[in-house]
Amino acid sequence: MSMRTRPFGERGVTTRRWRGVRAALLVPGLFLCAQARANPPEARMQITSSSFTHQGAIPAKYTCEGPDTSPPLAWSGVPPSAKSLALIVDDPDAPDPKAPKMTWVHWVLYDVPSGTSSLAEGASRSLPSGTRDGLNDWRRTGYGGPCPPIGRHRYFFKLYALDTKLTGAKIANKADLEGAMKGHIIEQAELIGRYARTGK
Repeated sequence: MSMRTRPFGERGVTTRRWRGVRAALLVPGLFLCAQARANPPEARMQITSSSFTHQGAIPAKYTCEGPDTSPPLAWSGVPPSAKSLALIVDDPDAPDPKAPKMTWVHWVLYDVPSGTSSLAEGASRSLPSGTRDGLNDWRRTGYGGPCPPIGRHRYFFKLYALDTKLTGAKIANKADLEGAMKGHIIEQAELIGRYARTGK
């Protein structure tokens, strides 16, 4: 039985070829990494409150058991292409979280300037210039805080970035706003707070 040995030169050629293949694979990878660093992905839009955490308890001062003032809100990551913002605050657990039958609307805002990054505490009484509000389910404009008849409810603060202004739209309430926003939402964010009335 004879054993075939690989010539030394052939081994050297194979090694050089493998190095060339590795270099060919490595260069595009380095290019893509450099491109990713030069063009980082846009941060997703987020909405927060300095008064309560996501899924946390809403302080009584922002409810019917307190002054019922609107809580401070702040957001980031609004797309540069946004032309306006909209905000809907509602409670999907009405009237009883164990047997919800409807979603109660607490606040409706639209045409919030896209350059706005926050609403201060009590901002419902002094909105950013150009901002318009719709009716809540108490049939009035402005903020109406949590006032659950029974149980611990969830309150959704939903922020929308739109590619247009809704100035010419006929918007009276949440349903009208949702209809006007169709096809115009480019990003959205959500903050959830919880509240149960004392003794309820």
